[in-house]
Amino acid sequence: MMKLFNKLLLLTFTSLLAWSCMKEQDMAILNSGAIPQVTLSTNELVLNKESAQEEALAIAWQTDYGFSASSANTILIDKKGGDFTKAASVTTGAVQEKKFKTAELNSLLIGLGLAPNEAADVDIRIQSKLGTSTLLTSEVLGLKVTPYSVQLDLSSPWGIVGSAINDWGATPDAPLYKTDTPNELVAYVTFIDGEIKFRQDNDWTVNLGGKDGKLSDGGDNIVVKAGTYKVTFNAVALTYKIEKYAWGLVGSAANDWGATPDLPLSYDPTVDLWRAVVKLVDGELKFRQNNDWGVNYGGANGVLVDNGDNIVVTKGTYLVTANFKELKYTITPYIPWGIVGDATATGWGDQPDQKFSYDLSTETWHLNNVVLTDGAMKFRLNDDWGVNLGSTAETEPDPIAESGPLKSGGKNFAVTAGVWSFVLDVKDLDNPSYTAKKIK
Repeated sequence: MMKLFNKLLLLTFTSLLAWSCMKEQDMAILNSGAIPQVTLSTNELVLNKESAQEEALAIAWQTDYGFSASSANTILIDKKGGDFTKAASVTTGAVQEKKFKTAELNSLLIGLGLAPNEAADVDIRIQSKLGTSTLLTSEVLGLKVTPYSVQLDLSSPWGIVGSAINDWGATPDAPLYKTDTPNELVAYVTFIDGEIKFRQDNDWTVNLGGKDGKLSDGGDNIVVKAGTYKVTFNAVALTYKIEKYAWGLVGSAANDWGATPDLPLSYDPTVDLWRAVVKLVDGELKFRQNNDWGVNYGGANGVLVDNGDNIVVTKGTYLVTANFKELKYTITPYIPWGIVGDATATGWGDQPDQKFSYDLSTETWHLNNVVLTDGAMKFRLNDDWGVNLGSTAETEPDPIAESGPLKSGGKNFAVTAGVWSFVLDVKDLDNPSYTAKKIK
């Protein structure tokens, strides 16, 4: 009996000890004032496009919880003085460090609306979440940073003027763009029968004309025939060249293998690519030059091959891009954003929405100089209410601001009559945003 009693006593003591240890662990107390302690690798930074893939900024932090714990961490970056409701956010999971490459950080800053090539102050803080209910937020740290423009700047002061292109200056001259060859500029233009000259700054003070590929100051007008051309110009060597030049899509998916003219691609100097938004049918296609089989490209997996295999596509509307220098291409579904509402010219879906165009250089959607009346509006995808974005406000209509976050299925925006321009950033559809500007 005594042996049994001793065993029961030992078992009870052991159970009490285990329970005591468990309770001590369960009742671990968070250190008073425990917040992430953050360090930045620098407090001032000028970003440079040439260093796009190099490390620009390292953020690290530690938190003394008072016990061993794992947290879910988020970096928030906002304009100086912001309340972080419109901040760019980067999640790092349990990792308490983040090293930003230049291109990654620049993209976040441009997304916040910072002006390229201008120094600005931003606020940075860390949020660490323990379990489901405890959120620890660091003090705000400041960073002075200068982002760079993500657009290529191939512009030059030179342009083409004439009866064949812009009625001798009735509209701005056709721009000539920089190339990889020093002093050599290029334009891709469509002429009517007429004459042209080259001039600087849309002004006659400096103008060049001539013949047979040679130029002189104030020289003769150059006669051209209607067509699509590549014009090469060198203001130092005083030479020019005008040659038939166009890129297009041909195939059973595009134009029944040339039964009609190829679907044209246009040059986009902001990304140095050829691009088009096209409607295709089930079938095959290739890229070719000048509506002729002399130069044609096919291929697979985004790689262009001279006289390569046909590219198989399915019916739909696509954004097609081609880089004939690096021999790469993309064919991606093109689903446009638009504005809808009684403030727009097309109403609440009675007609197709007024559409944005996609900017490849910034991966954002733009709608410029659209005329609106007093009323309400929203943003929606592909003329359909399945995906629509509105205000985050609780009541409507909410007066539209210069910029702000968007909410899926949110409230209507109120706008006043005038000419407006909008930019939509929906790269992260969970955190979409907009900018709006009333032109007049």
